[in-house]
This record gives sequence, structure tokens and C-alpha cells, in this order.
Amino acid sequence: MTITYLKTGKPAAERAEDDAKVRATVEAALLDIETRGDAAVHDMSKKFDNYEAEAFRLTDAQIQEAMSKVSPRDLDDIKFAQTQIRRFAEAQRASMTDVEVETLPGVILGHKNIPVQSVGCYVPGGKFPMVASAHMSVLTASVAGVPRIVASAPPVNGEPHPAIVTAMHLAGAHEIYVMGGIQAVGAMAIGTQTIKAVDMLVGPGNAFVAEAKRQLFGRVGIDLFAGPTETMVIADDTVDGEMCATDLLGQAEHGYNSPAVLLTTSQALATATVAEIDRLLTILPTRDTASVSWRDYGEVIVCDTYAEMLEVANDIASEHVQVMTDRDDWFLANMHSYGALFLGPRTNVSNGDKVIGTNHTLPTKKAGRYTGGLWVGKFLKTHSYQKILTDEAAALVGAVGSRLCMLEGFVGHAEQCNVRVRRYGKQDVPYGTGAD
Repeated sequence: MTITYLKTGKPAAERAEDDAKVRATVEAALLDIETRGDAAVHDMSKKFDNYEAEAFRLTDAQIQEAMSKVSPRDLDDIKFAQTQIRRFAEAQRASMTDVEVETLPGVILGHKNIPVQSVGCYVPGGKFPMVASAHMSVLTASVAGVPRIVASAPPVNGEPHPAIVTAMHLAGAHEIYVMGGIQAVGAMAIGTQTIKAVDMLVGPGNAFVAEAKRQLFGRVGIDLFAGPTETMVIADDTVDGEMCATDLLGQAEHGYNSPAVLLTTSQALATATVAEIDRLLTILPTRDTASVSWRDYGEVIVCDTYAEMLEVANDIASEHVQVMTDRDDWFLANMHSYGALFLGPRTNVSNGDKVIGTNHTLPTKKAGRYTGGLWVGKFLKTHSYQKILTDEAAALVGAVGSRLCMLEGFVGHAEQCNVRVRRYGKQDVPYGTGAD
């Protein structure tokens, strides 16, 4: 077994040091929001976004004004994308059914899928206004039936971004705010004098947003840890260096810390891809960002076998995994840790990011080992219920329950069962003992 690292990124120790700095910054910011509320949000907005407003929530008139600035072509494209995303979300919702079953005569068990009652959807807009994130969070929450959907995005060039506001509104947001970064997720989760706290936070973001969600988890629910974008290309010699390099840089441009990994069985493809990346970085308009990500977080890994590639891919558990090999469906059948798969050269991560219909809010930092991405089911809570319809069933289940409670030493628990056995089973069970 031979796995060769043709290129590696920053050492783990350096990445951990970066994470520690982010943690400290976020902790202080969230404490400030908790202490000073709206005043803290105003100060942070001025400091980080150079944006000041009497109120961060947009009025209906402001929403309509923003939408009027969107071109007909852009509006049609937004609507097309939302149609695809809605169709897939509705199919997912239909797959989740309430259950009711009679497990014993007279014993009814069931569960209901109930929407979270309020959700805060964060839409990034720093270097790039992430219009598609509004579809992925707000629209999906709407399909799930969430009754209060709050959406927030940072200002772009000192004002609400027209296309983001349009996407939020068309997707079904009930409240739209112009707030970015830590102050946005903090205000939505903690609440302020003018912003009612939500029950759940969703949406991607930079390292500070992801860390804020991590620190707020427990106080509110979160979808997942969706930090800086990660991408992996698994390829063999069925594709060329241009295709692989384009797919790697297409995600590396997200930020300065976006890991991009090539995993291949072909030394020739690895070498060609590195050369092609060098060429593309001379002409890519976003090279100032992409080149830093590639320098610090890019990796090229050459394996002897497909089985080795599978093992490495599952260990890395990348957010996006583009598979371009002679056995794409084999990877589909055998991969278990990732955010989303993009199978074959005809599709790509950008399709998933913007338009094809699957959700682009996906697990990062190995979270794909234990969770999938954002989907309609994340906005639904599955709650169980039970009822007993007959005296006979009450006595039967109660007697067994009584004995099992006494087995564990829970006398008070046993008496809950015993009182039913006495009343509905007409049995004389001495207090504090197990039923016969």
C-alpha cells in the first residue's frame, strides 16, 4: 500500500492555532451581544461591515425597492433555481411520514414530524454575495412548514444586496435583516431588544460564523458545522488536468482557508493538474484568494489502488467530493463520510452550489462522519406519543413495567405502573412492590 503526498497544506498545529484565535474573538463578541444587545450589534456592524442603520430589519417597502433592482434575467434564474430546490425538498418532505401502529391489542404508538417553530437563516455575503444560500435555507425551511423564518445577510457595498433580498423574499422569509457575521448569528440566537430569538440557526459562513454556531449550540439548535468550503476531486486517467484543476480552484476561491484536495491513482494526472493550476492562477480573476487557499490548504495525494483512494477519502470526509473515474457508482456505493457527491465529469460542485436542487449547506471539518447536509428533515422534529385504549392492555403493560422499575430500584416509577394495574387490572398490588 503506497500513498504519496505530492503536495501538502498547512500543518495541523498551525491550523489549530488559527482556530484558537477565532474561538476567542467569537466568545468575546457573543458575550457583548448578550450584555448590550442592539448596541453591540450596531457597533459590530459599523466596525466589520461599515454599515449603520436605525433598524436592521427591512420594511416591506425596502424589500420591494431591493427587488426592483434585479434584472429580469437574474430574476428568472433565481426562480429557476428555486423551482429545482423546492421540487427536491418537497420530495424529501414526502418521504417523511407520521407513524401510528398498534403494537399490542389496545396499545397505540406513534410519532409526528413537527416543524421547528422559528429558524434563523444566515446568508453569507462577504467577498461573494451567496444568493443561493437563501434558497438552500429559507426555501427548505418553508417547505418544512416552519412558521417563523428569519433571514439575515451582510450589506454589500453599503446596502442590502438586491438579489439576496429577492431570493430571501421569494423563498418565504418572514423577517429579513441586514446583518453579517458574528453579530447576525448572535443576534438571531441570543435575541436583542428588537430581535426575537430563534430556536435554530442554519446556513454556511466563514470561520467566525461557524465558530459562533458551535458556541451557540445548545442554546439553540443548529443545522451542522458548515465552515470554510472544502473540496475533493477523486479522479483517474479518464479525465485530464484541466478538468481537475478547474474543479479544485472553483472552490478554493471561496476564501483563504478553503481546503482543495486531489486524490488520484495517476501520477501523470497529478503532475498535469498541478501544472494546470499554476497556469489557471495566472488568469483567474479571483486568484488572490484561490492561490492562498491552494498554497496553504491544497493537497495532491497519489494512491496505488481505488481501495486506497476510498480509504483516504472516507478519512478526510470532505464537504464536496467530485468523483471522475471509471467506477463512479462504486464510490457511491462505498463512500460513507462526506458532505455531497458529484458523480461523473458532466456535473460539478457549482451545479450543487447554485441550481441543480440538492442543498449546498454541507458538513465540514470531518463532520460528514456523523451528519449529512442541510435538508428539509433538519427543520422537522420527530416526536413520539403513546396511548392505551383498553383496561387489559393497561394492566398487562403496567405489570411488566412495574417489575422492570423495581429491577432498577425505582419505586416511584413502579408506583406509576402499579396504580394503573390496581385501577384497570383490579389487582391488589402492595405499595412499593412489583406487580405479579
